[in-house]
Formats: sequence, structure tokens, C-alpha cells
Amino acid sequence: MTVHDAAGAELALRLAGPRGVTLLSAPGAAATLGAPWFLAILGAARAAVPGVPAAALLDCGDAPGLALMALRAGLRALVLDPGCPGFAAVAAAASEVGACLHPGRPASLDLGRLDLTRAGGRARLAAWLAGAG
Repeated sequence: MTVHDAAGAELALRLAGPRGVTLLSAPGAAATLGAPWFLAILGAARAAVPGVPAAALLDCGDAPGLALMALRAGLRALVLDPGCPGFAAVAAAASEVGACLHPGRPASLDLGRLDLTRAGGRARLAAWLAGAG
């Protein structure tokens, strides 16, 4: 599920419940907000909803330097464009620390595009969570 802030990440965890959910940053978020921001929203959401399994996936776009910084910051799952210079080096660094480097964004429901005050938005979110397990 694509999250843009701590409130969205917390909501995703609350609604996912014990089955858990993958929290994916917005496209290229490593360049605009950075790894520390993503770690902070994850930490806030996990503190608010403890015990819910949540994988974290930061999108680094085509910026291998930002991907390396994210690995140093402690993130263990990243998205990086495989066509960018340095992809192989980041893949090697990720492997060394036991991290997973994804060459593309997985399918994701973007919470920023849903109106959860409407039944249709809530139904779409529930359907996604039921299938995303």
C-alpha cells in the first residue's frame, strides 16, 4: 500500500490487522523526503499499532546514492530503477546487509488517491487488503 504520511501508514496497519501489509513510499520518495522521513513515519505507525506485521519499501527512483544512504539508515527493502548507473553496486551492497532490492514498484493501492470518507473508497481499501494479504 502506498503511504504518504504517518497517518496513512497507521491506517494501513490498523486495517490490515494480523495479516500485515507492505508499506510502500510514493514514487521517488527517497529524493523528495528521504530515508529518515520514511523511517520516522514507519516508526510512528508501528508505535501506534504495535504487533502488526509491516514490510517497508522505499522507492529510490533512479538514484543509487540515495539507495545506498537508505541502506545505511537501516532500510532493508528498496525500489531502484535497474537502468540507472550503479544499480549493480547497490544490489551488491544490499546483498551484503541482507536487504532486498526491487527493480520496480510492486502493485500497490495509493492511499493518497482514496477518499476514505466515502463508502466506495473504504470498499476499495477493504478489497485491496483482502487480496493483498
